[in-house]
Amino acid sequence: MLTPRASQRLVAVVVVAVAVAAPLCVMAQLPGPPLPPSVTVNASATTMITNDRLQASLRAEVENQSPAAAASQVNATIAKALADAKAYPGVKVATAGYSTQQISEKGKPTRWRVAQSINIDASDFTAAATLMSKLQDENGLLLSGMAFSLTDKTRREAEDSVTLQAIKSWQARAQQAAQGLGFASWRVGHVNVQASGGGPVYPLMRAQPMASVAAAPPVALEAGTTEVTVTVSGDAVLEVGSVPSR
Repeated sequence: MLTPRASQRLVAVVVVAVAVAAPLCVMAQLPGPPLPPSVTVNASATTMITNDRLQASLRAEVENQSPAAAASQVNATIAKALADAKAYPGVKVATAGYSTQQISEKGKPTRWRVAQSINIDASDFTAAATLMSKLQDENGLLLSGMAFSLTDKTRREAEDSVTLQAIKSWQARAQQAAQGLGFASWRVGHVNVQASGGGPVYPLMRAQPMASVAAAPPVALEAGTTEVTVTVSGDAVLEVGSVPSR
């Protein structure tokens, strides 16, 4: 139980604590110094680069009443395709999806469809076209799709070549915006530099059969181009002053 003197001391401490806390709360609610004015500016630079990468997918597909027989035939076809592809060291070849599907139709015996794909990745378009023709004509593979794009190295070099252009364009626009709004100078605030480019280019002939190696030379491929863009966006912090006379 507190004595009268101890109670007086406790009340005094509480009063002092409240007296100290009250100014702190008022200070916390006071607004800070106003933020300097700023303007958001966007600028970009673009370049067109010839695609130097070809990616394609081919598949072996067999239907048979025996799933084991269908799988065996597909396995043999893919194994031969991989062996034939070794004659083209400039073309990267890798196996992809493998699927087994049961097909049931009214009035027909149940059969099985087995399929496996291989992916081709190359910068040597002539070698890739020759190999794809061979795999279709001699191995019976089917072309599922084909696309052109930029290699990582080429894309990086293209982005580097236009980044400085985009930054200089952003600086010029920031300067124009500052003067147009009546400010003598400005400084760089938060800025973001973003690179972007178009997706893979799909040739119109991708759904057509490749030409026979024996009957004609490899299919002529048109790689097309990819647009690489670097965008700079951010804030130009405006500094108060008179606009210099022109």
